[in-house]
Amino acid sequence: MPKPAPDAHAEEPAEHGPDRHRSVSIFDVAKAAGVSHQTVSRVVNGSPKVKKATRDRVLEVIDELGYKPNRLARALAGGEVRSVTVLTSDTSLYGAALALRGIEEAARAADFAVAISVLDEKSSLTPDDVASRLARPGEPVLVIAFNAAGERAWRALPAEFPAAAVVERPQDGRTGGRPEAWLDDRAAAAQATRYLLSLGHRTVHYVAIPSSTTRVGQRAEGWRDALADAGLPVPEPLEGGWSPRSGYLASRALVADPQVTAVLCGNDELALGVLRAAREAGRDVPGDLSVVGFDDAPYAGYAHPALTTVRLDFEGLGRGAFGMLHRLLDPDNAPLPPLWAEPELIVRESTGPAPSRSH
Repeated sequence: MPKPAPDAHAEEPAEHGPDRHRSVSIFDVAKAAGVSHQTVSRVVNGSPKVKKATRDRVLEVIDELGYKPNRLARALAGGEVRSVTVLTSDTSLYGAALALRGIEEAARAADFAVAISVLDEKSSLTPDDVASRLARPGEPVLVIAFNAAGERAWRALPAEFPAAAVVERPQDGRTGGRPEAWLDDRAAAAQATRYLLSLGHRTVHYVAIPSSTTRVGQRAEGWRDALADAGLPVPEPLEGGWSPRSGYLASRALVADPQVTAVLCGNDELALGVLRAAREAGRDVPGDLSVVGFDDAPYAGYAHPALTTVRLDFEGLGRGAFGMLHRLLDPDNAPLPPLWAEPELIVRESTGPAPSRSH
């Protein structure tokens, strides 16, 4: 005998609700909400043919009972499955990886599937190129635009696509007209630089990560802001990459100079390379040289010495970006995007007062 078609609302076990030992069915939700199971189905599938008051009541009951429609069963039954494609060029970068995790968490909570398309760092992108990378034509898009490839994809994305992005802080602090989320790297870098100056260092050197565009990166701008405001010399920044090796290679000559007493790095991985170069040069950290990183990666507190760094809420940023996109898609029903934490300077062992011989 042929098997029956899968139930579009086959249930996953409820994690909470009146009875954790059985699944909550669509009929339980319908009964509690005082509507038909067809109405619950329309709400679950995002149909616009439901009054707002009814939708709100059904969603409230779904939350109370812990009803979780099975997305796979719904797809097999021919029901609508909402999805979003994330465009990113390098999922190994710490900030991008955490932003992606935040996007996935928020999307899952909203019952969206997530597809990921990895961009080629070196390729030029036309609108047609970007559109061809979507899992389904015209579906919503989130772009992680922390580097040049992501930035190109975001600018090339056709205007008619519903989309949002996490970006490097814009130069003027304003969006380009579409939903964008960012952390204030510029203010955070200025704060870290001022902290080093407060310890008596006569200037601060900078080892830079690549910017997402041809303009100077916002972390470099914040470092320059603080030095200029203090009326202190602004050294030429060193161009690093993303890795400890690039930080090591970029900084060997710099940290061997006894007149250099403070270094700000564009990320924690560069800072690890600087610490290694300092050790090889016989410089004590923090006695001779103070080093500050950026991002507060998990290993930062376990470096030797433990790394002073700037903590950034990349996961919250990813959740917020998805929230912006969700509001764009469902302005009446999607919750307001969650806020992400402001950058925070985390002081550990790698920074200290300027050595007396530098005065």
